Amino acid sequence: MKKSLISSLMVATLAPAAVLLTPAGTASAAGTRYEAENATLSQAAVASNHLGYSGTGFVDYTNISGGYVQWAVNAATAGSATLTFRYANGTTTDRPMSVSVNGTVVSASKSFPGTGSWDTWVSTSITVPLNAGANTVRATATTANGGPNTDYLEVSSGTSTGPGAMAAAPYEYLGWGSPQKPTDVMAATGVKWFTLAFILSDGTCNPKWDGSRALTGGSDEAAIKSIRAAGGDIVISVGGWSGNKLGEKCTSASALAGAYQKVINAYGLKALDIDIEDTEFSNATVRQRVVDALKIVKTNNPGIVTYVTMGTTPTGPDATGKDLINRGAAAGLANDGWIIMPFDFGGHSGTMGQATVSAMEGLKAAVKSAYGYSDDAAYRHIGVSSMNGITDEPGETVTTGDFNTILGYAKQHHIARFAFWSVNRDRPCGSGTDADACSGIAQNAYDFTKIVVQYQG
Repeated sequence: MKKSLISSLMVATLAPAAVLLTPAGTASAAGTRYEAENATLSQAAVASNHLGYSGTGFVDYTNISGGYVQWAVNAATAGSATLTFRYANGTTTDRPMSVSVNGTVVSASKSFPGTGSWDTWVSTSITVPLNAGANTVRATATTANGGPNTDYLEVSSGTSTGPGAMAAAPYEYLGWGSPQKPTDVMAATGVKWFTLAFILSDGTCNPKWDGSRALTGGSDEAAIKSIRAAGGDIVISVGGWSGNKLGEKCTSASALAGAYQKVINAYGLKALDIDIEDTEFSNATVRQRVVDALKIVKTNNPGIVTYVTMGTTPTGPDATGKDLINRGAAAGLANDGWIIMPFDFGGHSGTMGQATVSAMEGLKAAVKSAYGYSDDAAYRHIGVSSMNGITDEPGETVTTGDFNTILGYAKQHHIARFAFWSVNRDRPCGSGTDADACSGIAQNAYDFTKIVVQYQG
């Protein structure tokens, strides 16, 4: 991004859209969730003596082989689906389980390794076939240690190839800018996903909100729970322009991956946004560290979506941005979305919408060249994080007309992401209103969010 926290926006994006609905489950933007405490249990019991579970409790397996949790799952159509188990294992020993669907074993020994503590929940996924209508999914412990503590099963379509609702995840900053209640924004606009910013270093290789607020137990976690309770979900953005960066404070790729993992575990994330700016972006060693750390994250969290967001020129990424993409390709990083922030140009031709399209074409060319993608595949691995209204550059304004231009481009090419900075600013200014809490132009509340939410991949 550029030089102010206002612009400290950045990346994230895609995932399959849910198409499986059932009266027994809870539909969300990510899939249909089935709480373990409501399932059929054998040699297992409902408990609530640890922190961080969803619903009214979790299932604690008896320390014996053969205990199981069985869910009744209803699929709208037959086909491939992704089963995601949220679990905790406070030991250092794997607690594998046999996963069966409709009585047929689909994984004889699905791994559920240790998570560090019984209060640390993570997700692991498997792709399976489901019948149209009623199905049973059973997870059975296969060792004398029993199974892990199990919070829920989430079921989502395995056939979608587009980014879905996650593609439209505008940024909201809960630390300043008079943030609106996310659920109010959801009710007013229909948006389901938010990108919440920013995770920074606390001065060491340890992640905190703004470098100071704990990941869990505070207002940030409460806001996330409210979003999910309303049927939405979140991408979390790490980085931004200001503050201590984890990429610099963590001195190895493995340590940085561990810091990212703490954030993923805290919220059972499906998507992570790395907003790489300023000194983190300009240092080649740190760029490589971020790429290598993300590769570790992708390996340890199958199915997680990762985005890398960076600044841009009107013709696409500069030499540093291209180097970052090339490093990703050389390392074998299967990044889901390379995202640019097309504003604070310091000069451009045409409208900001036209300049954004030019920048996106430059990004597409860079990603295609680095990865050897087809044109279609390259478009599906790029995205945009714009800025609404008056930007940090004098005389530079992004209008709703510009957003409609970007929307048309996104729909034409099925890009990975269309986001913007920020929901906080998506309202008209009042007397004495902080510039970080309004767009600086004449508009109605949420005019920009209502355009972005029209993009679903």
